[in-house]
Amino acid sequence: MAEKKVAKKVSKKGVKKGTSYQCTVCGLVVSVDEVCGCVDTCDIICCEKQMKPKK
Repeated sequence: MAEKKVAKKVSKKGVKKGTSYQCTVCGLVVSVDEVCGCVDTCDIICCEKQMKPKK
């Protein structure tokens, strides 16, 4: 049984509080409430694909 992964982390490059990301597969929209501050790049993953910033 495959697990659906949903990460809550976001890439620090250009990410600001209030930025929205949308899944291109299912349409789920996620808003950034808090930037994680990780040293490594973090991504928001939905439907096994990286979410794109909503325009």
